[in-house]
Amino acid sequence: MKQTPGTSKDAADKLVRGIKRKTRKRYSAEEKILVLAGLRGEESISALCRREGIAESLYYSWSKEFLEAGKQRLAGDTARQATAPEVKELRAEAAALKEVVADLTLENRLLKKSMIGDGEDDA
Repeated sequence: MKQTPGTSKDAADKLVRGIKRKTRKRYSAEEKILVLAGLRGEESISALCRREGIAESLYYSWSKEFLEAGKQRLAGDTARQATAPEVKELRAEAAALKEVVADLTLENRLLKKSMIGDGEDDA
């Protein structure tokens, strides 16, 4: 089998990119809050980034996200993620409502059958 030059290099590059993508560190919201220290000016951004072990470009992207979210919130955009207790409460409420609908549907069917049955007896 004859390979064209660069084919194995391309495959290796794809493999390396895939590994980097899968092993990339994911930061939690609590870890991203360190941006606040830099925004407040408590310490220099370079010192903060060195201490936390992140690149300055990552710090600046987090600060941009933080400021954009704040701007949207101040503009009245109150959409937010539901908390776990709220989700549990809403699921319980939905289940209770489904049960009520099922009961009413069953009662409605029984009433319809009784009305049809009464009409046949009279005829």
